[in-house]
Amino acid sequence: MKKKSEKLKMKKEGFGVFSMANVFGTGCRYIKICLFVFCVLIAGNVLAQDFGFGFSDEETGSSAGVVNSLNVSLSGEVSASMTGFFDDFSDGLEQVQLGDLFSGKLNFFAGTSIAEGVINLNLDSSSISVDEAYLRLYLGSFDITAGLRKLTWGKVDVFGPLDVINPLNSSGIYTVMADQSDLMSVKIARPLVHASFRFGQFSKIEGVFVPNFEPHTIAQTGRWADSRMGILENPPIPLPPDSIAITEPDTGALNFAQTGLRFTTTIGSADIGVQYYYGRLPQPSVGITLNILSPPPQIQANILYNPYHQIGLDYAQVLFDFNVRAEVAANITEDLKGDDGSVYNPFAAWSFGFDRDIQGINLNFQVDQNIRLLHNKVKSNDFMSGIFDIEDGLPLTATRLTATVSRKFLSDELELRVAVVWGIEDEDCVIMPALIWARDDIRFAISSGFFVGNSGGQLGQYRDNNFIKISCAYTF
Repeated sequence: MKKKSEKLKMKKEGFGVFSMANVFGTGCRYIKICLFVFCVLIAGNVLAQDFGFGFSDEETGSSAGVVNSLNVSLSGEVSASMTGFFDDFSDGLEQVQLGDLFSGKLNFFAGTSIAEGVINLNLDSSSISVDEAYLRLYLGSFDITAGLRKLTWGKVDVFGPLDVINPLNSSGIYTVMADQSDLMSVKIARPLVHASFRFGQFSKIEGVFVPNFEPHTIAQTGRWADSRMGILENPPIPLPPDSIAITEPDTGALNFAQTGLRFTTTIGSADIGVQYYYGRLPQPSVGITLNILSPPPQIQANILYNPYHQIGLDYAQVLFDFNVRAEVAANITEDLKGDDGSVYNPFAAWSFGFDRDIQGINLNFQVDQNIRLLHNKVKSNDFMSGIFDIEDGLPLTATRLTATVSRKFLSDELELRVAVVWGIEDEDCVIMPALIWARDDIRFAISSGFFVGNSGGQLGQYRDNNFIKISCAYTF
């Protein structure tokens, strides 16, 4: 357990975020391991082909048998972007910072008919990090993957309740969402073993094992700091900073391992899925003990990541030209009575969405909702009496609407798009218009984001973060 004296060594961007030294060291280890596997895969195939490159499955002789072709590819993206915040512009140019101008991606692939290796790297002006790196083996109807990977479970488009394997980096999600529909970049890849078995014509069963745990990256400092995570920095009773002792668990230990099982099939024209997952809730909880008798009073805060079981169903079908998607999940935590303030109550979650093209206009709509069970058991915080409940003051439900309307012009090269995210209970929203031009491998976008509504809400707290973004990317 890490004491408060070690707090500065921990990731100031949020709970569960590694220090830069650890990130760089971990990234280098993954790169070295994956490059080794990548080279072994290529070298083994080359040696098996008598030092040839074998781009076809031909017999080299009566005793040589069939040669597996080796496919090797390099792809990626080079991009430049600038993000400026209107609040900074109003304070003068000396306050304006446009962020890293350059970023890029490099994707390495090597594969045969029985195996493939993948290494995807993210690059910016100061660092190289591993986005994904894994090896997959194909054994008939069975395949197994091991490495650092992002997986998507469930049917809905935008982070539905069943998409539980990879945590999110929430600090950059809105600037990404402003001009992109693919949000895989905000997912954090996890080391895992994934296996799947296909049977019948449309059925598959898959399982995953994640040997450790990492939560969402939630900023505590900086422009995208989440004010709702500030209770430890600003407790409701005045105390000197040295009077607050904070401990965090070692989430790399095996007792934080997670596992899941998922079955998908097609019945008629409907795609159906059912899954079970055992893991940890990616948002932190806090257990607080107050000792008012010591001089001065002391707060002991234990950062916790609650274990839970999830049982979920999903569904997708085309109905009357609408592409319909839905998910529902029961999330069962250890607080089965609802009165443990350090554990989130059990909750149900559901999501429903659709997309439809109407006279050249594409509409994509999704609604998500969490419903807290045993809501009447949540306690009212009273620090002086030693009572603290992480869910005090939160509404029974948390509902969010996400909608994107887009229209393409000029032979589909120019796209005008507006995305809106609306928090119903929080009474806040973000509106993100964008103009995107794409031809062949070049993409240019001008986008912006405007946060409005209740300053205490998830979105409204960023009212000073209205931004404009200009980006250009070349894909190869």
